[in-house]
Amino acid sequence: MGAKLKVAGWVAVGAVAGALTTMQFQANARSSLSPLPLEELQQLAAVFGMVKSDYVEPVDEKKLINDAIAGMVAGLDPHSQFFDKKSFKEFREGSTGKFVGVGIEIGMEDGLVKIVSPIEGSPAFRAGLKSGDLISKIDDTAVRGLSLDQAVKRMRGELNTKVQLTIYRKNENRTFPVTIVREEIHQQSVRYKITEPGYAWLRISQFQESTVDDFAKKLEEIYKQEPNLKGLVLDLRNDPGGLLDGAVAVSAAFLPKDVEVVSTNGQIPESKSSLKANPESYARRGGADPLRKLPAALKKVPLVVLVNEGSASASEIVAGALQDHKRAVIMGAQTFGKGSVQTVRQLGPETALKITTARYYTPSGRSIQAKGIVPDIMLDETAEGNVFAALRTREADLEKHLNNNTDAKVDEASEKAREAAREEARQKLEAEYAKKMEPPKPLPEFGSAQDFPLTQALNKLKGETVMVSKTAVERKAEAKPGE
Repeated sequence: MGAKLKVAGWVAVGAVAGALTTMQFQANARSSLSPLPLEELQQLAAVFGMVKSDYVEPVDEKKLINDAIAGMVAGLDPHSQFFDKKSFKEFREGSTGKFVGVGIEIGMEDGLVKIVSPIEGSPAFRAGLKSGDLISKIDDTAVRGLSLDQAVKRMRGELNTKVQLTIYRKNENRTFPVTIVREEIHQQSVRYKITEPGYAWLRISQFQESTVDDFAKKLEEIYKQEPNLKGLVLDLRNDPGGLLDGAVAVSAAFLPKDVEVVSTNGQIPESKSSLKANPESYARRGGADPLRKLPAALKKVPLVVLVNEGSASASEIVAGALQDHKRAVIMGAQTFGKGSVQTVRQLGPETALKITTARYYTPSGRSIQAKGIVPDIMLDETAEGNVFAALRTREADLEKHLNNNTDAKVDEASEKAREAAREEARQKLEAEYAKKMEPPKPLPEFGSAQDFPLTQALNKLKGETVMVSKTAVERKAEAKPGE
């Protein structure tokens, strides 16, 4: 069991897809179209009464009701969820890109928290923390043994409170403490660099409320430095998704005006829509077009989109739209396969329901639910091949996932065979590295000189040889057993 958890930790980044979400905050949920099942509701009331009166110790009534609601929603699909006060606050922080903390992008290395990058202007940035620094303690708690989420929660906290981080700086071979006052942090979901004259790399890590504005600003900066841009790599690897309007806007930046970007279809009229490459589909109500200052040349610049198994939801919309309109070459690995839309409806001041209301479709009518976007050119993670790809969780691996609705159903035997293949790959990886007495090396940082898929994307743009994967194969759409 310990070994299995160890490997799971190596592949945690990008394993869970974010919600493609439309925000509909309203006081009351839509009324039911059919009569309530009175007999079942009477059973629910009876169970509530029995638990309240007969359970071994007193239970909180509100907690019982919240747990009942959460259980009902969780039984639908992996992405529907009831938000209590705490989880709703965390969800809103995730979609706005704002939170109270120290301001670092992090990963894990050798059981410690590794600082990938301090966010510019943040308390961590001002304190002099650097990329590559390792955090060994958070206040009096040793980091080794904590999960990444547990470490994040300890570093976040109330505004203007202090947290002490113990830093190990490898290149200086020294350990030192840093005390930081927590502030409200604005996450940067978009970053870029000029890789060489005429070519640029632009990465979107998540689609948040500020992403489109940041995306437009970064593109303007790129064109100021490279007015005759010859090629652009749009990096959506491990982008778990986010807000729908952001995906539409990013697609629209590269597509002709008014072509379809994505369509949605569900049970209620509000879920049936076609979103196009125009401000009416992506601009915030009453706001100006955030793409209005982008150079016209962007519509025709040669474009490669990098994706992998962690690219989900909104990032799959972008890849699918650019692929269908033949505007970009999609390179990398088959994506996560989250082709459903969640709507958030506020139930009270501090609670809400996130519920799946539609499937989305690419411009050619493809549903990628439980299948994903298949790249035009398959790439391995490294020059030596794929290390973690077979282990990564995808939509088709999640319990109660929606079926694709377009492809043939699969039986339970197919589901078991796929799970067996994943387990075999895990055991093979662990056995291989047990012989070496060391864990596999973490993959190089995206955008670095050692980033193999990025090198291949740039080779494609320059007309040079691309090292195509010799082992990657398309995974067909998966349906739930019995459907």
